[in-house]
Amino acid sequence: MPAVKAQRNADWGVSGGVTTYIGDLNRGDLLHLPGPAGAIFYRYNLHPRQAIRASLMAGRLSGDDALADNDFQLVRNHSFSGYTGEMAVMFEFNFFPYTTDSRSISYTPYIAGGIAVSFIDTEVFTNTPVIPLSAGFKLNFRRNLGLEIEYGFRKTFYDNFDGLVTPIHQDERMWTHNNDWYTFAGISFTWKMYSRFTDCPAYW
Repeated sequence: MPAVKAQRNADWGVSGGVTTYIGDLNRGDLLHLPGPAGAIFYRYNLHPRQAIRASLMAGRLSGDDALADNDFQLVRNHSFSGYTGEMAVMFEFNFFPYTTDSRSISYTPYIAGGIAVSFIDTEVFTNTPVIPLSAGFKLNFRRNLGLEIEYGFRKTFYDNFDGLVTPIHQDERMWTHNNDWYTFAGISFTWKMYSRFTDCPAYW
């Protein structure tokens, strides 16, 4: 029974979307050179309003001074590109009760936060702890099946995504305490997998 119960409370999902970089080459444009990204995840639903999600994500990051609107960056003319991979565990809070175990439509906005480790391969290869923060919307459009839209920020503790550890000009220092960030925006498809005994009254 414990294995079946866990299966009833668990969702699996795949995500597709984009990652973007925020740092010394991009001080606030949330759509700066978006790169393709994808993720897979496992969610355990503690309650219709609470869940824990474990995920693996990978995406492309890049930045370019040539897209800036100030003379300092245009003269500096620096650019970079590379990839990031992420392992995360996040707690989700649903504003409305939500389940994919229902024949009726269920939906809710939600927020999520947790801890993660990011593996960065841009100017150099390294890893860094990350604080992931996200908001999104879930829709259960058919029993066992769900669709989600999510946008999230990743606060890193690393300042060399772009090869610029310390800005040359004081005015170019980031409001994010000069560490580089990245974002993820995506659409997810989720499903719940049952054992053949799950809906059998005689079994329960």
